[in-house]
Amino acid sequence: MEAGDIRVRRGDLTAFCRSVFENRGMSPEEAEVTAEVLVSADAFGIPSHGVGRLRRYVSGLDTGLMLPRESGETVLESESSLVVDAKGAMGPPVSVRVMGTVIEKAEQTGAAFGAVRNSNHFGIAGYYARMALSRDMLGIAMTNTAALGVPTFGREAFFGTNPIAFAAPAGTEEPFVLDMSTTVVTRGKVEVYERRGDVLPEGWAVDRTGKSARDPGSLLSGMQERRGGGILPLGGLDTLLGGHKGYGLAVMVDILCALLSGGPFGRGVYDTPESSARVSHFFGAVRIDRFRDPVEFRADMDRMLRELRACPPAEGRDRVWYAGLPEAEHARETERRGVPLSRKTWEMLRELGAETGARLPSEMP
Repeated sequence: MEAGDIRVRRGDLTAFCRSVFENRGMSPEEAEVTAEVLVSADAFGIPSHGVGRLRRYVSGLDTGLMLPRESGETVLESESSLVVDAKGAMGPPVSVRVMGTVIEKAEQTGAAFGAVRNSNHFGIAGYYARMALSRDMLGIAMTNTAALGVPTFGREAFFGTNPIAFAAPAGTEEPFVLDMSTTVVTRGKVEVYERRGDVLPEGWAVDRTGKSARDPGSLLSGMQERRGGGILPLGGLDTLLGGHKGYGLAVMVDILCALLSGGPFGRGVYDTPESSARVSHFFGAVRIDRFRDPVEFRADMDRMLRELRACPPAEGRDRVWYAGLPEAEHARETERRGVPLSRKTWEMLRELGAETGARLPSEMP
């Protein structure tokens, strides 16, 4: 939590977002899903994908890019797969439906996968991967995004931040939930730095000359207007620290999300000043009991995760953690103390409340 941030109750924040979405024509059910996905990002400590994006969602609904009553169409389906054309539907509701269908198919077949095209921003990928955990399954979720990432040795964006999420259940330990972009950071993180007036760290991005970009506003406008520059792939500037591996993973996500579904890919996915890109998603679920006893699997997960936590920390560090643990701890803290919001986000919510009649959450003491 940064200095100046405030806290509000998670339930109140979800209700506020739901009311805003209903004001813009969404059904109560789909408004609830979309609000829950957004607020969950803040609850997990991922404000780059949380309610700070609410204005962008409202703008999408106002311009017709995001369609509040569209549910999409299944264009191809088998017992273990499906392809859905979202037809401009809101990303979270269509993604929850498709992941739910994938899980049901996996119950019958052992593993199932789904691809979605012509969709919109779906929040944090980990939300959908987590849906499989209670069913003793491994969960997978990915999405492509507007072209923001620079290929290794390049200086123009040719792929998105293209996140990958993978979730595996444990017993008494928190589940392992990897939710990562295939670029060094996401655009949302750059937007957080712009909102706070901070300079970008060295090694996050390059400008149109290929040199390190430090001004978040200039980088964001340059990427949106396609003037050159972009975020570096996971691993950084060149091959020394594995930048080519992040680059390869980003292209893999494009293949699974877009090429499998028939959606746009690479530079064909881009934002304009008036609208956001239509994107594609990929979801998967795998039954653990098709490989081994889930109880034994969870026990081994506990042992592995405890061993990771017991690893001696490096000098100056207080502990070693694993993917999903900080998010779970942050979520528990928000239940006690409320969801933290920056002052800039709070002012945006205040404006939306005045525009839509949604009741603004009360600040917690």
